Amino acid sequence: MSSPTDERLGPTSSVADTTATTVDSEIQDNIETIKNVAGNIRDASAKLRDTVRTLRQSGAINELIYAIHDAVIAARDTTIEISEITRDLRERGVIKDTAIALEQAAKAARETAETVKYTAQQVGESAPQTAEIVKEAANRIKSMRSGYNNMTPPP
Repeated sequence: MSSPTDERLGPTSSVADTTATTVDSEIQDNIETIKNVAGNIRDASAKLRDTVRTLRQSGAINELIYAIHDAVIAARDTTIEISEITRDLRERGVIKDTAIALEQAAKAARETAETVKYTAQQVGESAPQTAEIVKEAANRIKSMRSGYNNMTPPP
């Protein structure tokens, strides 16, 4: 007795009330691979269950949870404290006063630099000969030093 052919499973035949299927070797290999994967998943699941049970029984999970809880509380408390300090400084005007003092110090430094520049110009204008003499002396000292450095000792 012959039966229809299923294109995916290959030819099929019926014997009494039971249906037998002939499967090619590639499909059979795929079926075995799927069975192996299913077995590996069951094994991995069992190992994972055992690991979680062991972690729970050892107290490691609770310790981790409490440590994270403590860290979050400390971060919250620190943030609140910093916020309160900043608010207090702002309300007392410390931040504004500091900014004003910094601006005044920068202005004074600019004024000092201008004064020094002006003074140097005045010295150069009021004592041009002295400035020239000092410049010549400095040049002589430089040339003497370079002369000594280039000299070779006598034999």
